[in-house]
Amino acid sequence: MSGNESRLQAIHAINNSVAAEVGMPESLQSIWACDVFNLASMEEKLSKSAFKAMKKTVQTGAPLDAATADVVAMAMKDWAIEKGVKFFSHIFYPMTNATAEKHDGFIVTNFDGNAINEFSGKLLIKGEPDGSSFPNGSLRMTNAARGYTAWDPSSPAYIMHTANGATLMIPSVFMSWTGEALDKKIPLLRSNAAMNKAAQKVLTLMGEKNIATLNSSCGAEQEYFLVDENFANARPDLILAGRTLFGAPSAKGQQFDDHYFGAIPARVQVFMQDFEDQLYRLGIPAKTHHNEVAPGQFEIAPYYEAANVAADHQQLLMTVMKMTAKKHGFVALLHEKPFAGLNGSGKHVNWSVGNATQGNLLDPGNTPEENLNFLLFCGAVIRGVHLYGPLLRAVIASAANDHRLGANEAPPAILSVYLGDQLEKVFLDIKEGNLKPTVSGGDMDLGLSQILSFQRDPGDRNRTSPFAFTGNRFEFRAVGSSQSVSGPLVAMNTMLADSLEWIAAKLESSISGGMDQTAAVIHVLKALMDEHGNVIFGGDGYSSEWHEKAVNERGLKNIPTTADALPAFLDPSVVELFSNTGVLTPVELKSRYEVYSEQYILSIEVEAKLVVDMATTSIYPAAVSYLSVITESLNASASLGLGLDASVATKLADNINGMMASVEKLSAAIAVHDFDSEKSHMEYSAKTIRPLMDETRAFADTLETLVADKFWPLPKYSEMLFIK
Repeated sequence: MSGNESRLQAIHAINNSVAAEVGMPESLQSIWACDVFNLASMEEKLSKSAFKAMKKTVQTGAPLDAATADVVAMAMKDWAIEKGVKFFSHIFYPMTNATAEKHDGFIVTNFDGNAINEFSGKLLIKGEPDGSSFPNGSLRMTNAARGYTAWDPSSPAYIMHTANGATLMIPSVFMSWTGEALDKKIPLLRSNAAMNKAAQKVLTLMGEKNIATLNSSCGAEQEYFLVDENFANARPDLILAGRTLFGAPSAKGQQFDDHYFGAIPARVQVFMQDFEDQLYRLGIPAKTHHNEVAPGQFEIAPYYEAANVAADHQQLLMTVMKMTAKKHGFVALLHEKPFAGLNGSGKHVNWSVGNATQGNLLDPGNTPEENLNFLLFCGAVIRGVHLYGPLLRAVIASAANDHRLGANEAPPAILSVYLGDQLEKVFLDIKEGNLKPTVSGGDMDLGLSQILSFQRDPGDRNRTSPFAFTGNRFEFRAVGSSQSVSGPLVAMNTMLADSLEWIAAKLESSISGGMDQTAAVIHVLKALMDEHGNVIFGGDGYSSEWHEKAVNERGLKNIPTTADALPAFLDPSVVELFSNTGVLTPVELKSRYEVYSEQYILSIEVEAKLVVDMATTSIYPAAVSYLSVITESLNASASLGLGLDASVATKLADNINGMMASVEKLSAAIAVHDFDSEKSHMEYSAKTIRPLMDETRAFADTLETLVADKFWPLPKYSEMLFIK
């Protein structure tokens, strides 16, 4: 079958497809967390003493003794077997943005050869996967393979159902034999602990009593594209790179803004229903779904949860999404920029901190100027973003995310903080040394009797800000759609811990010097604003004026590419930040720089090789075949004296030759491997290989507009985006 026949058959198959059957949705109450060994399940299955110990561990991080772990393991096994489970797996989160799992059976044989089910606290607490075959940044050598997984009781175990059976999944950390963190969970747990420690100091100085353990929370808005699997399977770039490396723009794209919040296509809605029912069974609180801006693009947003659980659930959500999409004949694309010229996909991370006794400490209430705890915690965020903006840029850096950051669909690569009109005024007043009453947003009255008036928010939203306050939390809008949320959460928690330690020291000094509490808070925050207020910006983050002003007048950094961003991990101030808070040792931090650098280089190398392959073996033959047909027609017309216009043939020949000349240069560039550092290799990938890929694509995309439709081998944008 020729390439173009494959494409046309894909269209035929889609147009004649039958939607997967999904029954009527079950009630939320009947399926919610039914496959999760959460506190409700534990209370039913455990003894009172074991449940009390587990509840304390989950809610406060208190240690769990081995005897209780044995009791929990037995109950967990019995609960899982009742649900048809035969295998268990520690699931962990290596430095790949993906999950990893090693399945073991409950089965053991006894002395007479009979099989029995067995699962002890020892097996629950510790597993042993190969530690050398995951990205480790030189923490482990190939001949030193031992690694450990260890149960994380604060994130509930669950049952994963697939067509091949059910497995008990046990969220775990992953470390080397020498004790270094090889995963994304250990730093997240450490960062929460560091933030809690510093927050307790500040709240104690503010006179708070009975302070419960503080935790950060996360709600991640996941954007994604759906493409029919018939189209995706005919596009090697989508299968291997997750994005289209070639593709001329469709005549209709997103310019009418008619897809955003539009009616969800029936086939997609069936997928969403099935997808979300599975999420509910796993205790993932999916709350919102809708069409996104680009055609074929959608979003799902869970309700917020404790950061560690939310990070685990985010990884699980991506896994379930891909599995369910396949069931419905789709491929779910989580790449940040699968289609050139259309909005890319992000994962806006809504982040806050709080506890059971003081509540959400980033909730300003109705009178934020009187809420001193809020002002201190919000000020701590302002200081953290100003000091560690390059770190925040580094933790969302990837070859994929470079395609969207700085464009008009995503925040700029300059880290600033948006507070909204009301809060910005409060902090500017503090900078002047006083607190003044704020003005509410007022009533929204449209003058229509049938429309009830309501209280307007005190400030508008700013979608151009990478780090925006949105009512009772901050929204880190620059996170990429395919990324783990753990890295951003670690950075935010750690910078907050550092700033709260700074505030606690200043506050203690001011109070011991005789200031009353309010005066001390204003004094500390005034000093904070004098040093760090430049990071606050409420205007258009896309404007060239802001980019110039941010760098030249405010001293902020514009960090356009991953090659520019990742060296922040090696900056002495960042090394000191993670070392002082106990979140990452210098060796662990350096390992992350090496892993992420290698991933960036390899991502671009894979894409470059695909460009060469697809241009040479797919696009070139199609274009040459069509050129030969046109040439024959031109020769025939000339013999008849008709004199047909030969301009299309000339353009075809020019672009074929141009594309293959670019392919030759790109192939030579890929072959270069002599670099003195990861940084120089990254810069070469960004400044040499990427432009050659773009050059090759420009010729190929022009060819798509010249070659007759029946000759073109690759599914087109107009087909992939609009045929559902």
